[in-house]
Amino acid sequence: MTDSIAFYRQVLRALKAADIPFLIGGGYATARHTRIDRRVKDLDLMIRRADWPDTARALRKVGIHTYLPFPHWLGKAVTTGALVDIIFSSGNAVVAVDDQWFERSETTRVLGFTVRLCPPEELLWSKAFIMERERFDGADVLHLIRAAGRTLDWKHLCNRFRGHERVLLAHVVIFGYVYPTEADVIPRWVVRHLAEAPISAPPGVKLCRGTILSRSQYLVDIRKWGYADARLRPFGRMTLRERSIWTRAIR
Repeated sequence: MTDSIAFYRQVLRALKAADIPFLIGGGYATARHTRIDRRVKDLDLMIRRADWPDTARALRKVGIHTYLPFPHWLGKAVTTGALVDIIFSSGNAVVAVDDQWFERSETTRVLGFTVRLCPPEELLWSKAFIMERERFDGADVLHLIRAAGRTLDWKHLCNRFRGHERVLLAHVVIFGYVYPTEADVIPRWVVRHLAEAPISAPPGVKLCRGTILSRSQYLVDIRKWGYADARLRPFGRMTLRERSIWTRAIR
């Protein structure tokens, strides 16, 4: 772990020296916002997609190997025994890092550096869609609501989930089950807004949005049962090539 921390510091130092805008996400951000003291095993950095070339160049300049395994959302900086995920979207291509992530971020200290921390609303947005068989981030979502629900910008959060309101509603409903004595941290209008949002699909299209929640568990729907994949254009943002790369990586 000591070697990993040294590598994380090397990455942070290089990006700050090159004046590359980035945010701390992942486990560090979750621990800070939820106030859960847990052992963080990796480092996730959030950048804009347009900043990947400069980011990779700045890291290579100091001898750090970088590559882009998933061009639609994720790059990596690696060394022996450690890596840093450099994220600019999500695996389903829904949660893109944009200017608002940076405008709404806050300053903090991580590994001895003054850095910007991913906003809780954007962190929740990114985690809400992770419902894989091997990983479900629902507990992180509920812990974020429990810790920050009274100060979350719910209007902004609802805007982030536009077109995906049922996903946030599902977490809100489960929150009331898990924390029955804390249910009032979620404004009542939020529940009404999410529940009343229209469920729409293009006319004549048999659409499956399950692939937005899990890249593996709904493949049968699009391969055998004739459903259109909601991740793909024109419904989503992914290309056929990007989906192929992402699907081949399933373990």
